[in-house]
Amino acid sequence: MHFTSEQRLDDGVREREFTLGEIPGVLWTPASASPAEPVPLILLGHPGGLRKMYPRLAGRARHSAADGFAAATIELPGSGERPLWTAVEDARADLRRAIKAGEPVGDEIIDALVLPLVEKAVPEWQAALDALLALPEIGGRVGYSGGVISIGTRLAVVEPRISAAVLFAGSFVPRAMFDEARQVTVPLHVLLQWDDEGNDRQAALDLFDAFGSEEKTLHANLGGHTGVPEYAGEAAARFFTRHLK
Repeated sequence: MHFTSEQRLDDGVREREFTLGEIPGVLWTPASASPAEPVPLILLGHPGGLRKMYPRLAGRARHSAADGFAAATIELPGSGERPLWTAVEDARADLRRAIKAGEPVGDEIIDALVLPLVEKAVPEWQAALDALLALPEIGGRVGYSGGVISIGTRLAVVEPRISAAVLFAGSFVPRAMFDEARQVTVPLHVLLQWDDEGNDRQAALDLFDAFGSEEKTLHANLGGHTGVPEYAGEAAARFFTRHLK
């Protein structure tokens, strides 16, 4: 991990951009974080395009910092400033064509779009976690929040350092991920926008039903993909406070 920039935001949060090999990322830590008092960490998932997503990610990170957590994110493979990934771009083009034509999005398109991303992104998140937990001001439990729900599902299965996860039901899910969902045991808080125009509501409900966690909560709200109410974020924050502190 190589830090490339640093600034203090107006609420005292320390924001540092970094690279991990070719992967860009951002780390936010509250003013209270120190080697003497390390803070828990929340990994912030997103759909790709770190620069475009920065305002929303920074807002989420600053809310996390106010609750006493560090937060970090990395760019997804094939997105943002990372090298173009032709196979995924082709799958995205097929997805856009199907949606524009009003056709159902078939399993073949979903698998081609999501499964390679999961296979590549999850080890990168684990490498980032190795580097972040080596910092003296970060320690304790780890949470995962948001992003592509299949990536969050795989991380919750394979990464024992993740203690709890907030997942956003807003992306297509390959059928293979349902088997993995049954292996998830960490506490889950799943956010669903009931009228999300880009999400298969029934598939999201079926995935929630498949999760094997003894503690899992579905927080469903009326509205489209970008209409998440503020109190939904507050409920997710309370979830992390219960499980990471």
